[in-house]
Amino acid sequence: MSSAEPSFVPISVVRLPHTAERAVVDVLRSGRLAQGEQVAAFEEEFAALHGVPHAVAVNSGTAALVGALSALGIGPGDEVLTTPFSFVATVNAILAVGARPCFVDIGDSDFGLDPAAVEAAITPATAAILVVHLFGQCADMRSLTAVAQRHGLAVVEDAAQAHGARFGRTSAGAFGVGCFSFYGTKNLTTGEGGMVTTRDSALADRLRLLRNHGMASRYEYVRAGHNWRLTDLAAAIGRAQLPHYDDVVARRTANAAALTAGLDDLDELLLPVEQPGRRHVWHQYTVQVRDGRRDELATGLAGRGVGSAVHYPTVLADLDHVAGVARGADAVPTSRRCAQSVLSIPVHHHLSEPDIERIVWATRDALRPNHR
Repeated sequence: MSSAEPSFVPISVVRLPHTAERAVVDVLRSGRLAQGEQVAAFEEEFAALHGVPHAVAVNSGTAALVGALSALGIGPGDEVLTTPFSFVATVNAILAVGARPCFVDIGDSDFGLDPAAVEAAITPATAAILVVHLFGQCADMRSLTAVAQRHGLAVVEDAAQAHGARFGRTSAGAFGVGCFSFYGTKNLTTGEGGMVTTRDSALADRLRLLRNHGMASRYEYVRAGHNWRLTDLAAAIGRAQLPHYDDVVARRTANAAALTAGLDDLDELLLPVEQPGRRHVWHQYTVQVRDGRRDELATGLAGRGVGSAVHYPTVLADLDHVAGVARGADAVPTSRRCAQSVLSIPVHHHLSEPDIERIVWATRDALRPNHR
């Protein structure tokens, strides 16, 4: 490899446009730092990106999930069907409202809920399906929403990693109640923050009450609520990225295509695939490493100057605070296999062509060090 190439290619890079700096300074000078004009504008623009009439900003993706479930009236006595292969916030939100998680297996082609398994898991206590759009690609929403409609179930979309992803012509977050995260490493970030999207104006109104202590107007409390407000500083950072977001996705998509072109002859890997009719926004490029060689590859990449990460090493059903209350832990073999085999390698939009070459070379060399 050339000595001019970087010493290390990280799994993610956070680099904001210069307009974000100016926008933050403008907010600081305005004297209005929380839940002001910037938040309102961010909500409007984010709703437009996802083709929904309402977007309600909150201070984290977890707050978005808890808020969505709460606004739907889901609580004690209810079961929520969801995936065990996700970040812990997915199941923590169900527990936070007092509901019971029921785990359903996934498909290994898109890492999304298996619609047939979802339908088989429904009981009289089932109130909602909490779908996770993992790594930037929508789950099979045509089939999942059909199941929900047949059984009268609410649909909540954990779209924390899927800003702007689409199934057909419909965006993530527009099938049910969408929940997005703006954590620092997301494709679109505010450092911390979240958004709930919905077509239901009454549900949006309930969310606005929930995020602000249940206040309809100053000191007029109409229900119990929380402090889930987003700051104008965060909203300004998010707004500065929105005009460039299609370019971000285009660069990530090009990087994913280059990685696939360089690695698709390796029998040791099962590469991620954008399913027909879907728009993958490539939050992660997550391979499955065969024959128990995942850790070997991660170590080999690090030794060759390339970062990687395991998303996720443990199924949620096995966590101590979950195992005693959830059901379905014994019926998720694909999720368990993925937890043992997945590895994410860099695909972010700040990669250069030499970075891509290094990632491909390092992956191939780590798996086949004696093949030159």
